[in-house]
Amino acid sequence: MEIFNRKAKFNYIIEDEIEAGIALLGSEVKSIRQGKVSLNESYVAQIKGELFLVNANISEYKGANNFNHEPTRPRKLLLHKKQIEKLVGKIDIKGYSIIPLKIYFNQKNYAKVLIGLGKGKKLYDKRETIKKRDEQRRQQREND
Repeated sequence: MEIFNRKAKFNYIIEDEIEAGIALLGSEVKSIRQGKVSLNESYVAQIKGELFLVNANISEYKGANNFNHEPTRPRKLLLHKKQIEKLVGKIDIKGYSIIPLKIYFNQKNYAKVLIGLGKGKKLYDKRETIKKRDEQRRQQREND
C-alpha cells in the first residue's frame, strides 16, 4: 500500500529524496495498511534538533476503541544525525522545504516515508507544468 502526496510535485521542485523511518503507534500502522492517510497539507518541521512529520492525517482505526491515536499528531521521523544536519542546513537557505512525498511499507514491512527536499514553484512554473501535462495527454490520445 502506497499513499502519495499528489500536490507535492506540482507545488515544489524536488531536488533530493530521502527514505526515513517513522515512529508510529499500533493503531496508526493498521490505518495506514487500510490506506486511510492524507499527506496533502503535511510538512516536515524541525523541533529540538529532530525532524517531525506535522499535519499528516492518519484516520483513527475503528478496532482500537479507547486506545486510539490522535489523527494529526506530530510523528517523529527516524533519520541518522548526519542526514538531519544536511536537511536542516538546506532548510536554513531561503526557499527550501522538506515535503513528505509518500508513505509505504518496505520489504521488511516497516512503514517508511519518502521525503523530498524541494523549492517552492512560482505561479508561472505551475502554469508551465499544466501546459506540459495537457500536451502529453493530447499526444497520447492521438497515438491511441
